[in-house]
Amino acid sequence: MATGQLFSRTTQALFYNYKQLPIQRMLDFDFLCGRETPSVAGIINPGAEGFQKLFFGQEEIAIPVHSTIEAACAAHPTADVFINFASYRSAAASSNLALKQPTIRVVAIIAEGVPESDTKELIAYARSNNKVVIGPATVGGIQAGAFKIGDTAGTIDNIIQCKLYRPGSVGFVSKSGGMSNELYNTIARVTDGIYEGIAIGGDVFPGSTLSDHVLRFNNIPQIKMIVVLGELGGRDEYSLVEALKAGKISKPVCAWVSGTCARLFKSEVQFGHAGAKSGGEMESAQAKNQALMDAGAVVPTSYEAFETSIKETFAKLADEGKISPVKEITPPQIPEDLNTAIKSGKGAKSGGEMESAQAKNQALMDAGAVVPTSYEAFEASIKETFAKLADEGKISPVKEITPPQIPEDLNTAIKSGKVRAPTHIISTISDDRGEEPCYAGVPMSSIVEKGMGVGDVISLLWFKRSLPRYCTQFIEICIMLCADHGPCVSGAHNTIVTARAGKDLVSSLVSGLLTIGPRFGGAVDDAARYFKDAYDRKLTPYEFVESMKKKGIRVPGIGHRIKRGDNRDKRVELLQLFARTNFPSTKYMEYAVEVETYTLSKANNLVMNVDGAIGTLFMDLLAGSGMFTKQEIDEIVSIGYLNGLFVLARSIGLIGHTFDQKRLKQPLYRHPWEDEWRANEDFITYIGQKCADLEANIQRRALLIQESESFGPFHNVAPDAVECMGETQQRDQDMLAALIGILDLAREGRTEKERHVGLMDLKGAFSFGGGGKVSCLMNCIGVPGTAVYL
Repeated sequence: MATGQLFSRTTQALFYNYKQLPIQRMLDFDFLCGRETPSVAGIINPGAEGFQKLFFGQEEIAIPVHSTIEAACAAHPTADVFINFASYRSAAASSNLALKQPTIRVVAIIAEGVPESDTKELIAYARSNNKVVIGPATVGGIQAGAFKIGDTAGTIDNIIQCKLYRPGSVGFVSKSGGMSNELYNTIARVTDGIYEGIAIGGDVFPGSTLSDHVLRFNNIPQIKMIVVLGELGGRDEYSLVEALKAGKISKPVCAWVSGTCARLFKSEVQFGHAGAKSGGEMESAQAKNQALMDAGAVVPTSYEAFETSIKETFAKLADEGKISPVKEITPPQIPEDLNTAIKSGKGAKSGGEMESAQAKNQALMDAGAVVPTSYEAFEASIKETFAKLADEGKISPVKEITPPQIPEDLNTAIKSGKVRAPTHIISTISDDRGEEPCYAGVPMSSIVEKGMGVGDVISLLWFKRSLPRYCTQFIEICIMLCADHGPCVSGAHNTIVTARAGKDLVSSLVSGLLTIGPRFGGAVDDAARYFKDAYDRKLTPYEFVESMKKKGIRVPGIGHRIKRGDNRDKRVELLQLFARTNFPSTKYMEYAVEVETYTLSKANNLVMNVDGAIGTLFMDLLAGSGMFTKQEIDEIVSIGYLNGLFVLARSIGLIGHTFDQKRLKQPLYRHPWEDEWRANEDFITYIGQKCADLEANIQRRALLIQESESFGPFHNVAPDAVECMGETQQRDQDMLAALIGILDLAREGRTEKERHVGLMDLKGAFSFGGGGKVSCLMNCIGVPGTAVYL
């Protein structure tokens, strides 16, 4: 292990298994030390993603939360310390995975009770790959004024008391985390303080040993002396003895092995740590202390004398000029959390001064008041007057009470840095707190100066990065092509009806947007998801389509009410042409084209629609740009980014339709009665055509039967054929009779509807002040699915 310094003022860590208090303590320590960047780069919480709000001094920051160790390491390549707060059940597996990440250099395992076999595997892997494991069963470690792990050194008050906010000259290593806090305080009282302190943990097999860290301290120039606190049990201290005897340690070592009281017990005693159990004379505290003393370490006669030994060793180094005095600094005050401050009722007192004038003083004196010669003598006058009344028994002593403290106003306390209040919203896409607003960190002036377009702004606000020009151009093309599709589609129809009802722009727009869904414009995300999944699983078009059919799911992005195989959607062709010309890869789109070829063999209207084109091409954009991970691509689709593109684009057209209706001063829309009557007419036409077709078939078959009967004497098959055709003829004649009956009923319904419309026209004449006005209005409105284009 050896090497040198583990941490610095720029060290950053990944924190596994979110714990609010240890992370906040790390960030408070950062602020205390004057660090510019937080020491916690990211949090790993299996199964969860997003951000956690925490304080960095007075400022509230959002620390990213990742669901996997791999994702966190990829997102924060400079974070080389892994702080593992997992339970003993999963600590080994997660630590092992962390050690295998190339960016991780140090792993601290907090949990106690990690199986020894697992710990041995971790130790072997770490040593063979030049990595450091601190723990298991450790509180962690600290480099004064630079970096600390989790709860190391306890509260901020203790850290300030131990002067850990700035570096000293002492390297300290111990097995015990609790005793580390005690020694930090001891060392701060008698020396210039700690430079680095490590608690290796109390398990039988620690990831790194006392001697590992002592040898490392020996290589750090800022460390002038070393303090070691061992304990009975195990033989770790003997490796330190061997290093001292071999001359590998050139700096003074003050050491003490605790547990000397074990000899007072008649039987073997298990102390707090798993490793604190004497297994024989050599593992006793007395034997270890003697061996360390014989090897040249400064070993006191008792723990009580340990402080004196440390003090004398430090003083000797100072006298020899080997230690320069450390300049004391006043650490900044950590703002108190708002809830704590409110509960404690902390605030500030206020007071004022009395104003006086000579004329008033003289008048008061002449009137009999006790007036001193100066303000300085005012207190004495009051005191004498009060004492006189007390002597006369006119005043009884008052029992003193402590008044409550008046809490300070929140805004004042926040500004003064006394308390810190959490925010309520996390936003990572824009910021308006500087001289100018920023989109994903890009100032507004840069956006304008660089000539960025709508596609660039979308890439910043939606994807939080600047995409290549061909990507933003594609986004803009999608917006242009999807802005509108005429007044008869459901979204435009709703907007037009709402606008004609006299509603405002927002109401009209929302009315149209609410129609967007699986049946209208909302299939972009599904098309992307299903086509990507099918391509990635290497399904053939046949396997993909047929599997969707078995599930009862229509293939999203395929099918059109109007377009056909011989009359393709021009928008789809334009998108495909742009992608083939500019995209580095169009694998998903080409796969969709193959699927379209198969679906067209089933029906001529099963062509690729604009949803399918945008969905698959967006997958090509995300995958081909090289700027998104697979996890990010899946998240983009699941959140609904692509449908968002359709919503954004179609909003342009819906706003246009609203303005168009307002400009034309169109009246309230009323659904026409003729619409139902026309539907009846369509049905009559359809049944009439079926009757005509059946009648033609019957006549044609009658001729065939007549011809077949003439061949009967000369051919054995003819009689059977005649019999079959006769049966078919009879069935068609029955069907024709039934359809004629239905046709007669439909015609009766038409006559009845004409009578109803006539009655409505008659009532309308009285309602609107003139005959025929309702009919005129209905003729102007037309029927759904039709429009007057002006």
